[in-house]
Amino acid sequence: MGMARPSRPVLLTASAAAGTLLVTALSPGGASAEPAPAPRPAVREAPPLDAPDKAARAPEGAARRALDAVPPALAGDKRGYPRQQKLDLVPVNPDDKSLKLGLVPYHGIAPRLNALQRLGDRVSVERAGRSAGGHDLYLVTVTAPESARETARQERMRRLIENAPATAAKDKALASAYKAPVFINNNIHGNEWEGTDAALKVIEKLAKAKDDRTRKLLARHRLYFNVTMNPDGRVAGTRENANGFDLNRDFITASQPETRAVRQIAIDKQPTVMIDLHGYVNGTLIEPTTPPHGENYEYDLFLKNTYANALGMEKAVNGLGYTEAKDGVKPAVIPFRDQKEGWDDWPPIFTPQYMPFHGAVAAHTIEFPMQVNYEEYDAQPAAELRRRSAINVDIAGAAMTATLDYAAKHRRALIADQIEVFRRGAAGARQVPVSKETVPGVPGIGPEDVYTTTFPRAYVIPAGGRGQRSAAAASRLVDHLLANDVRVRRATDGFRLGGRSYPKGSYLVDMRQPKRGLANVILADGRDISGKVSAMYDISGWSLAKLWGASVDSVRSGSPARVPSRAVAAASRIAYVAPRGDLRLRLDDPRAVAAVNALLGDGVRVRDAGDGSVVVPGSARRLARSVAAEYDVVFSATTARGGEVLRRTRVAAAVTPGELFALREMNFDVVPVSTKVLNDGFDWARADVLFASSGLDYGKLDERAKGRLTAFLSRGGGLVGRGAVGAALNSAAGLLKVTAHQGNGDANGVVRVRDRLRGGGGAFSFVYAPVWFTGLGSGVRVEQSYGAGNPLVSGHWRAVDGRGGPADAAGRAAVVSGDAGKARVTLFGTEPLFRAHPKGLYAGVARALLAVR
Repeated sequence: MGMARPSRPVLLTASAAAGTLLVTALSPGGASAEPAPAPRPAVREAPPLDAPDKAARAPEGAARRALDAVPPALAGDKRGYPRQQKLDLVPVNPDDKSLKLGLVPYHGIAPRLNALQRLGDRVSVERAGRSAGGHDLYLVTVTAPESARETARQERMRRLIENAPATAAKDKALASAYKAPVFINNNIHGNEWEGTDAALKVIEKLAKAKDDRTRKLLARHRLYFNVTMNPDGRVAGTRENANGFDLNRDFITASQPETRAVRQIAIDKQPTVMIDLHGYVNGTLIEPTTPPHGENYEYDLFLKNTYANALGMEKAVNGLGYTEAKDGVKPAVIPFRDQKEGWDDWPPIFTPQYMPFHGAVAAHTIEFPMQVNYEEYDAQPAAELRRRSAINVDIAGAAMTATLDYAAKHRRALIADQIEVFRRGAAGARQVPVSKETVPGVPGIGPEDVYTTTFPRAYVIPAGGRGQRSAAAASRLVDHLLANDVRVRRATDGFRLGGRSYPKGSYLVDMRQPKRGLANVILADGRDISGKVSAMYDISGWSLAKLWGASVDSVRSGSPARVPSRAVAAASRIAYVAPRGDLRLRLDDPRAVAAVNALLGDGVRVRDAGDGSVVVPGSARRLARSVAAEYDVVFSATTARGGEVLRRTRVAAAVTPGELFALREMNFDVVPVSTKVLNDGFDWARADVLFASSGLDYGKLDERAKGRLTAFLSRGGGLVGRGAVGAALNSAAGLLKVTAHQGNGDANGVVRVRDRLRGGGGAFSFVYAPVWFTGLGSGVRVEQSYGAGNPLVSGHWRAVDGRGGPADAAGRAAVVSGDAGKARVTLFGTEPLFRAHPKGLYAGVARALLAVR
């Protein structure tokens, strides 16, 4: 973690605005949590490029001595255990959806935790963060008491495991004394309630138990319970949080505060084992999964432990005595053993598929069986719902107890396997393919289970200039890597690597680092797995290197250790305002769009330069300095006059929660609408453009609503449509003459495109249920088209019955625009704002919205 940097005026040097990134820094106790998408408050002065870098270059023997000497400010919380505090009580909410099920409402959790802390010296409670809706997130630690000295010793051992794994593997004292962490995550989906209640019961049992088995467990482990990861959804009875996000799809993006809180737990606590409690699948589903398996894992170590723990959980769950005939409960299922495909661990967006990159060598989704949400919540009497919930609580508790038993019995092996994960990364060792020889005791391993990758020697994020598409995007990407505890270095001089030359200030990610798997997850292209399985559970492609707007080079050879560089704790600030003349701002990142919207809101006459940038008059330099500092963007000098004057665009948005979040991240004035809102008499004077992608069906609008929409478009209101909904609205309203075609409904991934959007993402985009356009009428412009041949770079996109595959979309229009009378219309067949993830594609949407006259 870096020291605070002083603020200073925004007039930075041009070289400071053009940094290149290099990743390999030792992280003392984990990177700080990435902030929520929001303006940066002040310009930070970049540290000198010639800063010493002895700790990062120290050999492993010296690394241990360095860890022992970590200053207290950098070594994390040095308090011992217990760390008890009296939690503030929450006002009683009679509408909490948990109450109908006989479960603990959110307002009942703090009193329960206060009472549990009073039971003795084993239970500690800390606030891990706050939810999007403002609820506290409670992290409970159950362990034998520790002095502050012992806590510091445990932290040194944890850091040694990550930062000097070869040394840790030989450390007999560590093997004997390290308290192997276990993490239990609950209620990530708000209307899958029962894990919370099971956790509270298990915590109480551990707090009260007097037997030797419990004493040994707590003396040799720290047990961490995230009591409810999604209190917003728990109260409201929704799967999503208050921002409308499915948190179990957010881990590689980390757009939500709850996800960032769990990410920090993973970094700081470094669990060897974790389970994530969900519902509802009957019989109880216990991972490991079917193929495809994430290619960046050390899957041999992961499968060995995950399958063995699954067997123990299966025995415990089935041993409760519930039956299908008596209770409606089917026997437990282990997908790896019992299913062929359809429940995969390919994408790193789920909790158990993210945690292995931080050292968890057993990680599971557990789906308890008895459905109590959605239609069942409303249809079933309270007595039946409570019967079902009680069964789910029992089953969740059995899974937790079995996991703790597995951890207790295999503690040394779990520690050794976690060390080996980090050792392989630091040494650049090859992965070990799974087989019956490499993972003995796991039946049914076949070639369909073998997924490995070849890691590059390094990644380079070039400094600004010709080698970097977007300095702002590069800065964002580096900060995201660091927030994920990936090590990054910055070149202190120009260098050559892999046969290419890079300027001073470039960032480097040396792939010989403990968390290389996560670095590769973030930066690799991914793989087209369409031919591997017939269907996927969720998305299959996510490359931040291709979708976040920065230029990133994969380097296959060379010696990153010889690059003159220093470790970084944060990306260098790029904020700059040219001292004279008019100003040019490239719209190549969401922060740049937010800056433009801020200027427009202040009444500045911003002009479209016609090349993916805007021109700001020199007379607005003071305001430009303010927004440069706030959003960390670059205003360069220009002599261009610019064309059309832009205006602050008011958006009526019938969109997904991820799109709404992205629009607000870019500072657009947004009012959500839907079919119902329009039928209720929406005032179109509040909007300049309609963005339609979800929740709006023209056929279900009443005649008055249709008339008001027609009048809005006739007088120059704009339409930006996305996907099948946007295309259908365009057709029904008689706007652009195009024919829309939709591919496989679950097809998704990173695609190649030919781009004319000027700032819309370059050569790549993202699709989910992709759409393409043919039969373009007069005046319809192709802004973006799918690449020739097979446009899919990574993901899963297959034809169904010989139709709707990537070959059908190849070369076809992906984004079109045109004028329909006075209405400016743009239609996207891609998903440029999908789940607030593909940051580098946002600008294309922004340009379409700003183009409305």
